[in-house]
Amino acid sequence: MKAAIIDPSLFTIPYDAALVSALRAEGAEVLFFGRQKRKDETVPPALPLRRHFYRGTERLRLVLPAAAFRLAKGLEHALDMVRLRNVLAKERPDAIHFQWAPLPVADRRLLALFRRLAPCLLTVHDTTPFNGSPNSSLQQMGALAVLEAFDHLIVHTEEGRRALLRRGIPEERLSVIPHGLIALGAAAPKPAGTDRTILLFGKIKPYKGADLLIDAFARLPEATRRTTRLRIVGEPFIDLGPLKSRAAALGIADRIDWDARYVGDDEIGPILAAADILAFPYREIDASGVLMAAFPYGKPIVASAMGAFRELLRDGEHGRLVPPEDVGALAAALEDVLSDGARAAQMGERVRALADRIPGWDEIARRTIALYAALAERHEKRLAADAPELA
Repeated sequence: MKAAIIDPSLFTIPYDAALVSALRAEGAEVLFFGRQKRKDETVPPALPLRRHFYRGTERLRLVLPAAAFRLAKGLEHALDMVRLRNVLAKERPDAIHFQWAPLPVADRRLLALFRRLAPCLLTVHDTTPFNGSPNSSLQQMGALAVLEAFDHLIVHTEEGRRALLRRGIPEERLSVIPHGLIALGAAAPKPAGTDRTILLFGKIKPYKGADLLIDAFARLPEATRRTTRLRIVGEPFIDLGPLKSRAAALGIADRIDWDARYVGDDEIGPILAAADILAFPYREIDASGVLMAAFPYGKPIVASAMGAFRELLRDGEHGRLVPPEDVGALAAALEDVLSDGARAAQMGERVRALADRIPGWDEIARRTIALYAALAERHEKRLAADAPELA
């Protein structure tokens, strides 16, 4: 089995690395295409990254104005997709597996070129495109229509499958293959005697609900806030000024620690280990890479009742699940977990135990390879049926 895995913008490096490694361990030959690694990013040396995308615009990323950069990158993306089709025409993979379609308006039209070579799959990491927080308006154009251009779609949750069924995707074109655990290694335990910490970790985008968490933190009893800190860590994709102004207006700015930057994989473990509660007050989500990295650290979780959180976690057992965008419920859930240290520790241990119930990457790889094989067989039959009869 030979597969091409494509993540043009390297949106999900840890997931890509785990999947590619597992596929190779199961005997598949894997070609992996993305862009050049940036200086502050962590890409495993063993990941066979072909630096195919954005070789021109990546050099200008910090030079061009934002609007000009996005336009230039969009044009280069279309050219890179045509070049990739030519590369794959020589490589002849059995399956072409996109992790993202970052420019749907162009990708939808160009996919016809790829589907002549091999079946094309897309892992739909977000059934609401980009979780409603695209990096540019261009990414919104055709973001749902592009799903129709693929031979098959993979989602990580049953909830994601149901969402695509409601959008008219036929059931036979959908497969549920779970998101595996993201291994980050061991980390030192939190020092005794320090304030309790509520952590929001990951890219700071509107759908992550940092504003909701700030408002909820302000509603905690004053005595609780005096011994608790809110820590917000991750690369910002929004202006943090309004969030900081909101915290100041609520009188809690001195209780919030901001670490607004890209965080390398080697730092994530210690950050998760130092938290007392992991908060996921998301407005939209299917599966969460941060959640899949968090299980081994055994922390109680307060999250929106949606997607993987609702499928994997039980309210009151692993933490608390709350209705999305309900600040009152979020504040009450945080107070509930913070009010009983022994109960919170038990919740954390149950979260840790969940790691044993998550399918391993070997199983994920076997299921993915089986899907490739079935689609490749169907592709060959379709080509044979479409071929003109010989005289």
